[in-house]
Amino acid sequence: MNEPFGTLSDGTPVHRWTLERAGVRMRVLPYGGIVQAVEVPDREGRSGNVVLGFPDLDGYVARPEPYLGALIGRYANRVAGARFPLDGRVHTLAPNNGPNSLHGGERGFDKRVWDVTPVPHGLCLSRVSADGEEGFPGRLEVSVTYTLDERGALGIVYEAVTDAPTVLNPTNHSYWNLTGSDPGAGADSAAGHELRCAASRFTQVGADLIPIGELQDVTGTRFDFREARRTGTGYDHNLVLDKGVTPTPVEVAELHDPSSGRVLTVATTEPGMQLYTADHIGEPFAPGTGVALETQHFPDSPNRPDFPSTVLRPGEVFRSETVYGFSVR
Repeated sequence: MNEPFGTLSDGTPVHRWTLERAGVRMRVLPYGGIVQAVEVPDREGRSGNVVLGFPDLDGYVARPEPYLGALIGRYANRVAGARFPLDGRVHTLAPNNGPNSLHGGERGFDKRVWDVTPVPHGLCLSRVSADGEEGFPGRLEVSVTYTLDERGALGIVYEAVTDAPTVLNPTNHSYWNLTGSDPGAGADSAAGHELRCAASRFTQVGADLIPIGELQDVTGTRFDFREARRTGTGYDHNLVLDKGVTPTPVEVAELHDPSSGRVLTVATTEPGMQLYTADHIGEPFAPGTGVALETQHFPDSPNRPDFPSTVLRPGEVFRSETVYGFSVR
């Protein structure tokens, strides 16, 4: 089912699509591939929206920087100096985070209108990212499929092919707040949510959030979530998942809201998960009102040969999958 949701300044109409299965209702926009709402029940059976969002299209266009619920690409997170070497050539990207490139540049996947094709229990969003878009090489054909399975779990599958060597690191930038709120209505703090994550190391970063040095052990640090504890605030860091890259999703994290009883589990094929506690999210949301759990490869991987590679070559098929499950206790 879809319904009109607004019109962009160039006259492009944007519809909102609704998926519903097993007590979960999800709303998706082709603009930015945005997950506008995910409604799930609490321990009393009361349904509530658990992702931060705006009530109308104008909100997303006017305030793009939080990337609320959006698809991120070509490269999620940061690329140092907005440049990287590949096969003996240095590629220069659009700097939009000081001297660095963040989340694909000035006009990444989050600001594009995607083609939408209904599939069983879901939607396939697709587009062509032209050679040179935001400085990235290669013509990239990319699709992202959102589905709800028989348990109401949200699956996200990313697939892509290229006609020239490039780098690719997509993710979804939903902010989770399991207390429940209406889009645009603000939200209670999520700092009391409890996070467990199977990550024994993290990516140490400098003041500009670019990785420095070797991967660090979480033991004795505030990055140790191997046993569940409150997220608090002050995080925008990549947790290095113990499982590494896997061909199928492996459960790596659980987020629990004691007040509502809602539980979110995260399973992924990716080797990392960026934990961001929304400390700079901006109005109408207060700092700490959401927790982003962005499954992805590590920040600045194109400049770090010691990190898992994000290179995609012609003839290869990129595939990444993440599943967000919902339950109560």
